Amino acid sequence: MTDPSIAFALALIGGYLIGSIPFGLLLTKAAGLGDIRSIGSGNIGATNVLRTGRKGLAAATLVLDGLKGAAAILLARWLLGDQDLVAGTAAVLGHTLPVWLGFKGGKGVATGLGVYLAAMWPVGIACCVIWLIAAKVTKMSSASALIAIAAAPVLALVFSDTEHALLALLVGVLIFWRHEANIRRLIAGTEPRIGQKG
Repeated sequence: MTDPSIAFALALIGGYLIGSIPFGLLLTKAAGLGDIRSIGSGNIGATNVLRTGRKGLAAATLVLDGLKGAAAILLARWLLGDQDLVAGTAAVLGHTLPVWLGFKGGKGVATGLGVYLAAMWPVGIACCVIWLIAAKVTKMSSASALIAIAAAPVLALVFSDTEHALLALLVGVLIFWRHEANIRRLIAGTEPRIGQKG
């Protein structure tokens, strides 16, 4: 049995390193599109990859970023037993503040949803459905993500437990923090629509 302090440290470091893999940057460079950070919003996530016009790359980025969050949760359960909260939060932290990119990463939505799906799948599915409905109505990725992420702690209390509600809250705080500029644009009415370039 792993010592709790060692398990905590392994979950924190391992989750962070998994989350810090910049798939959006790697995929766009491999496709010959250059540095995604010089395109659109400069973000490394799927929404900005979509601004290249390559829907397949955007979809791959979305899936791989989600798998990072799920992998952090599942590996923590398998190797450490019960470090969901630490590993999941660390994965989102790694995506948003990756050491390899000077701590300038993505917004954490796909990775956060991957964490939710692996840690508490009913909540993850509910958040994905909420995102899709909100995206259909608002046509804005950021607004849809914020609505879904805001619902997660409440959904976790209903479908899971207080520990996983705390996980959802911590992940949500990170994601809202990374969306500060988006929130300002939403209030000002200048937030770009899904797929809009520039």
